[in-house]
Amino acid sequence: MELDLLRVFLAALGGFVAYFTVGTLGFVVLPGLKKEFAKYPAVYRGHGGIMKFMPLGMLAMFVSMLALAVLYALMYHGGPGWLWGLYFGTLIGVFVLCAFVIHNHVNLNIGWALTIQSGIAYFVEWLVAGIAIGLIYQP
Repeated sequence: MELDLLRVFLAALGGFVAYFTVGTLGFVVLPGLKKEFAKYPAVYRGHGGIMKFMPLGMLAMFVSMLALAVLYALMYHGGPGWLWGLYFGTLIGVFVLCAFVIHNHVNLNIGWALTIQSGIAYFVEWLVAGIAIGLIYQP
């Protein structure tokens, strides 16, 4: 299978924008989430610390979107891009829930409220990013 690298790049860019847009809205819709993170200052950086490392985090997220866009392109077999993106985003969301959110709950001294709220936020972010990738990557 031949990959269309321009479409992979554009799909990754669209997934990146969708992820950060939904993530930003998530802090507006779930205002308690920011408060939950703040309860664990020994575990999570404060706003200033996050902003200091934000360029690195954004670069890493874009590289991860490139990897996901390539995976999507390799699995796509034709059909509605939004539907394949929904399937893909759901799979990535489940992966993140199990390999990141629940894994962090086991390893970090954080409460269930933070785990559940962040799980919802991350699942929705990855679901929307998957749909964006599916809508944009149309060979």
